[in-house]
Amino acid sequence: MTDGPGDGEQLVVALDVGGTGMKCALVRPDGSVAHAERHPTDAGRGPDAVVETVLAVAEGLADRARAAGSTPVACGVAVPGVVDEAAGVAVWSANVGFRDVPLRKLVGARLGLPAVLGHDVRVGGIAEARLGAGRDARHVLFVAIGTGIAAAHVVAGSAAVGAHGAAGEIGHILVRPDGPRCGCGRPGCLEAVSSASAVARRYAELADGTRTDPPGTGASASPVDAAAHATDAVPVTTGTTVTASRGTATAAEVAARAAAGEELAGQVWREAVEALADGLATGQALYDVDTMVIGGGLARAGEQLLGPLRAALHERMTFHREPRLVAAALGDEAGCLGAALLALDSLERR
Repeated sequence: MTDGPGDGEQLVVALDVGGTGMKCALVRPDGSVAHAERHPTDAGRGPDAVVETVLAVAEGLADRARAAGSTPVACGVAVPGVVDEAAGVAVWSANVGFRDVPLRKLVGARLGLPAVLGHDVRVGGIAEARLGAGRDARHVLFVAIGTGIAAAHVVAGSAAVGAHGAAGEIGHILVRPDGPRCGCGRPGCLEAVSSASAVARRYAELADGTRTDPPGTGASASPVDAAAHATDAVPVTTGTTVTASRGTATAAEVAARAAAGEELAGQVWREAVEALADGLATGQALYDVDTMVIGGGLARAGEQLLGPLRAALHERMTFHREPRLVAAALGDEAGCLGAALLALDSLERR
């Protein structure tokens, strides 16, 4: 819900840049949105054109705030891929085409404002931890399940970045040693079994009879450049579709068919849930969080996912405290809101 920028307000310009679209907003210091808009990324035009679009949209938002009598005080930008937050550089993003783009410097120079650059899943986790489903917990693990799987470990409102900017790659926890080959090149990663694309692919394989072994007893697919896939696990819709000779199915359709009692869909759904529970149990052993917030396209299955996932996770707990498992509350606005929060945090440190 937006009500427009007001006279004398301080606002943050925030952009969440994805491969197909950008979620953009003017955000107040309390996290409420004064104005929101969306723009196509058109990543196929190349990285230079995307950068110019980012700069033009950010500049337009700042101008809009000033025209309404408000004061833009900072700009936060979130992008997928490998992000060096300290240097403000988009190191690599297969979705957008960025390679060593000094985006923080470019945005700051264009707008004449302090700017920050963050990883889309990490800033989404910050938003969910501070404004969304995890706001009553100090220790939160935000897990985004879409084309891939990635996470953000948030403590007291701040997300761990890691020594090399790659913290939170929970999708690359090994859960099925001889399972399907992941995009990173290794067989059996969590996202190769439990992501939305993996669910759709597994269903198509079984429906077509091209693969009869369950995850954990064989390997398939071809490895790709690991760097290209390392942290591009961003939340997307469950519309990932895989075609088999006997039909097509998205992950959402597999979930619906499983709920309707279809045996094949039920098998695929159970496999995904069991592997996801293994990954989350490892996450809990590492991070000992109060709350796990599940987001991304697959989370739209709601209790059909969360119900059996809670039960499976409960079975895997020994001496570790069982975390509260909840659905994300902010939807696809989390990245934009998190980018704004990151920018506000940077102002406090200046």
